[in-house]
Amino acid sequence: MTRPRSRFGPAALTVLLVALISALVAYGSFSAAAGATSGAAAPAAASSGCGKSATLSSGTHTIQSSGQTRSYILRLPANYDPNHAYRLVFGFHWVGGTADQVDSGGTDGYNWSYYGLRRLADADGNGTIFVAPQGNNNGWANPGGQDVTFVDDMLNQFEGGLCVDTSQIFSTGFSYGGAMTYALACARPTVFRAVAVYSGANLSGCTPGTGPVAYIGLHGIRDNVLPIANGRALRDTFVRNNQCTPQNPPEPAYGSLTHIVTAYSGCLPGKPVVWAAFDGAGHDPGPIDGSTGDGWHTWTSGVVWNFISQFAGNQPPPTSPSSPPSSSPSTPPGGNQGALHAVGAGKCLDDPNSSTTAGTQQQIYDCNGQPNQTWTHTSSGQLTTTIGGTTLCLDANANGTTNGTKAILWSCNGQTNQQWNVNSNGTVTGAQSGLCLDVTGASTANGALVELWSCNGGSNQQWTLS
Repeated sequence: MTRPRSRFGPAALTVLLVALISALVAYGSFSAAAGATSGAAAPAAASSGCGKSATLSSGTHTIQSSGQTRSYILRLPANYDPNHAYRLVFGFHWVGGTADQVDSGGTDGYNWSYYGLRRLADADGNGTIFVAPQGNNNGWANPGGQDVTFVDDMLNQFEGGLCVDTSQIFSTGFSYGGAMTYALACARPTVFRAVAVYSGANLSGCTPGTGPVAYIGLHGIRDNVLPIANGRALRDTFVRNNQCTPQNPPEPAYGSLTHIVTAYSGCLPGKPVVWAAFDGAGHDPGPIDGSTGDGWHTWTSGVVWNFISQFAGNQPPPTSPSSPPSSSPSTPPGGNQGALHAVGAGKCLDDPNSSTTAGTQQQIYDCNGQPNQTWTHTSSGQLTTTIGGTTLCLDANANGTTNGTKAILWSCNGQTNQQWNVNSNGTVTGAQSGLCLDVTGASTANGALVELWSCNGGSNQQWTLS
């Protein structure tokens, strides 16, 4: 990838330090206009541009905002359909970065486009519009709320000229882009369904900062540009706003070269808060476990995509992913077929080597959209996968009802050990045992095996089918 951390030379660090100081002053008087719509009701799901010929296309565009000519890069899905309401994801660049680097993926190209989310969106059904705005002076100082207004103006243009699901608007950003994403969550909580902040700080303001928004923060314990205390403070804003149960989530030890993902409990329905702390890379959106390096193979893309894709349009919001199993299980928003995403690991439930051998224990692996990662939750409660014309069922080995029972593939037989409740709180439980589908040892590695275990609210028991 284009390594953003290599761009934080003395000049860029000075910009961040100045921004940290000025943010304490400038945003106490953040313009009333910037927060004026924060209490407005959420708009209808289908934008006014639905059912009409698109007036925008992929590429670089300019727009007038606050008396300035601003620019952004738009990326429409292949075979854009004006009758389909699309999810919309903003990707904000870091200080000294550009919209082009976010859109192109830098040296890693497509695989790292929009922090790796574009690749996963395409594999997940090609249902997302992406936009990379360009910051003034390659940053997001947001004086007087100008950058928030810039986003408002873009959204007005997108919703009028494209078919957008206005209940499915998201923001992501790294460093200064994370600060801008945080500012949008504070200023427009009824506009943005969820946000993802990579290694951010309060640099772009937070006004009014009282509304609940689904929030995921990711930060490195070795970050020497914007130390992790900054990210914790941003996270805690939404722990309060979303009425989550306060806690000190675990973080990996220095030298462990791993990451820990924690989903808060007790949050408002549909307003989860997730915290992902890592050791290894420092100020970086793409850390790789087991090293101090980075790259598009990072776990962060999958974790963020799973967080975003759990929210589907035209559906009631899901409950907090850490709450106890629901007594009324239901397939989560997103449909009855797709990849079964392991939220804590940022990977997918996978049939090893596309095996059709009965008894094969299932694992997690990098999501790839292949048939051996495509699951159907049937009307009878089975989770099936079809490989080479052979349909097999996810099965609790030997009718097991104890911790450690293997989750395997077996010929479908209609028995209760092949029936699964895909619950609205993010768990998948066995109808026979009541146990949760669990990634062994909370591992995040490719090849980690899947079993049944007592439900405990851990992120390794969180799944989304989409």
